[in-house]
Amino acid sequence: MANSSTGTSRWDALDFGPPPSDQEEPESPVLVDYVSDGRIALVTLNRPHADNAITTEMGARLTEVIEAIAVQTAVRVVILTGAGDRAFSVGSDLRQRKNMTKEDWLRQRQDFDRTLYTVRELRKPIFAAVNGTAYGGGSELAQSTDFILAAESATFGQPEAMLGLAAGGGSPALLPRLLPRGKALQMLMTGDPITAAEAYRLGMVNEVHPPGELMDAAMRVADRIASNSPTAVQAVKRAAHLGEGQPIEQAIAIMMDAHWRSAVHPDRVEGIGAFNEGREPTFKDADF
Repeated sequence: MANSSTGTSRWDALDFGPPPSDQEEPESPVLVDYVSDGRIALVTLNRPHADNAITTEMGARLTEVIEAIAVQTAVRVVILTGAGDRAFSVGSDLRQRKNMTKEDWLRQRQDFDRTLYTVRELRKPIFAAVNGTAYGGGSELAQSTDFILAAESATFGQPEAMLGLAAGGGSPALLPRLLPRGKALQMLMTGDPITAAEAYRLGMVNEVHPPGELMDAAMRVADRIASNSPTAVQAVKRAAHLGEGQPIEQAIAIMMDAHWRSAVHPDRVEGIGAFNEGREPTFKDADF
């Protein structure tokens, strides 16, 4: 990003600037493709000319897409990624926000809160394939998924404090769970980003791949998840989600409820039968 007329180097580390105002917007700011016989939903943030900065319209469309996927029983796993090779998302579109009134801003914040809540509460597994820069709300969107795969070129940052804001998309709560507390607070307080390699070393990212290999890796993981019992996968996700932060016996009680449900489910008969017969199991779509 070029320095401003004041000569400041304040924004250099962020490597992005306000999105151009003269670019034609795509027909849809969010794309969804159903692959692997409809079992995998590939959701793509689609404003590459603006580093997939999130507008009010993109947030609303993403909410619609995730809510639609939630009720499609054939979909077993969701991959969330960004269009282009530069960015997953650099967060809220600051050009759109430039002339917002206080009321406009708070209304958009409510809309974005719904989007992030919808992602966090999706019963199906959902993970992020972070193909480039993930800053601000873009980083928080990735944090809101179940886990993250990243390209070697990806970076993660929370620059809100640099802009006079306290981060509001979940990172003050989520980032200290994904990173050592001190590192999370340093990122939130300084705005300095971290690389994919560092995010992997610290446990925020599960896998790092060359940019051209990221989506193949994401599809391999998604196919592996989709081949398992969707009822069991969703049950164990829910048990982990509800048990987090609970006293250990409470968390185990939640886990056991999920286990007993799976023990009497037809998928248990099919899975063990397939193992003993040396064949691929045929699991039905989730029914709870």
